[in-house]
Amino acid sequence: MNTFKTFFLMVVLTVILVGLGGVIGGKSGAMIAFAVAFVMNFVSYWFCDKIVLRMYSAREITENEAPQLYGLVASLAGRDGLPMPRVYIIENDSPNAFATGRDPEHSVVAVTTGILRILTREELEGVLAHELSHVKHRDILIQSVAATLAGAITMIANWARFAAFFGGGHSDDDEGGNIFTVIIFSVIAAFAAMLIQLAISRSREYLADDGGARLCGNPLYLAGALRKLTAGVERHPMSDANPSTAPLFIVNPLNAGGILSLFSTHPPIEERIRRLEDMAYRR
Repeated sequence: MNTFKTFFLMVVLTVILVGLGGVIGGKSGAMIAFAVAFVMNFVSYWFCDKIVLRMYSAREITENEAPQLYGLVASLAGRDGLPMPRVYIIENDSPNAFATGRDPEHSVVAVTTGILRILTREELEGVLAHELSHVKHRDILIQSVAATLAGAITMIANWARFAAFFGGGHSDDDEGGNIFTVIIFSVIAAFAAMLIQLAISRSREYLADDGGARLCGNPLYLAGALRKLTAGVERHPMSDANPSTAPLFIVNPLNAGGILSLFSTHPPIEERIRRLEDMAYRR
C-alpha cells in the first residue's frame, strides 16, 4: 500500500509541475517545466551521492580504520543479498546516519562520529539495517526525485509570483493564465508539493523501519536507537544541515519541534517506536 501511495504521489508531483508551467506559459510553459524537471532529475540521479557527501565533508573509511562499523555493514549487506556499500564517517557530534547512491551497486552508508559514541553495538546494527533497507528498496532515488520535483515546483512558483507582480500576465489561454490565476495557482502548487514530498518521505521511513527491524532480527534494537538519537539531536542539532537533505537522515537533523513538527520530513518518533515495539511483541 505504501509503495502504491508513493508512486501515486510522484505522479501527482509531476502533474503539478507540468500544470504550473501550463498556467504560466500555456503549452510551451508546460513543456519547459517538464524539461527543467528532466534535467534536474538527471543530475540528481547521477550525482546525488557525491553532492551530499561533499556537503557534509564525509570521509570514506576502510575495514582497518573502523572494524566494528565496517563489519556490521558487511554482515548485514551479505545477509540481505546486497553488494557491499562504501562506508563513510562524518565528523559531527550530532548522532545521525544516512544512505545515498542511485542503486544498490553504487550505494553509500554514512554515519556521524556522534552516533558511534552513544549507541550500543545492537542499536548501531538496527540503524545500519534501516539504512540498508533504504538501499534495497531504492528509496534514495525515490526521495531524490521527489525532492527535485518539489524543488522545481517551488522554484518555478516563486519565479511566477515575481513575474506576475512585476511583469503582468496574459489572458490568452495558450499564453498562460492571468496574473491572479498565476499567483493563486503558484502558491497552492508550492504548498502541495511540500506536503507531497513530506508524505513520500514519511512513507519510506516507515518501510525502512519495518525492513531494518526484520534484517537485524530484533525491532527493539532500532527502537532503542531511535530514542537515543532523538535525545542526542535535541542536545546537538546539526546546525549546518541543509534542509533539502533532511529526508536522507534516519532522524531529522534539524530538530524541528512544536508546530514545525507538522512539516517534518520524518514521521513522529513516538509512532515509529510504537510500531517497532508492536513488531517485537507480535514475534
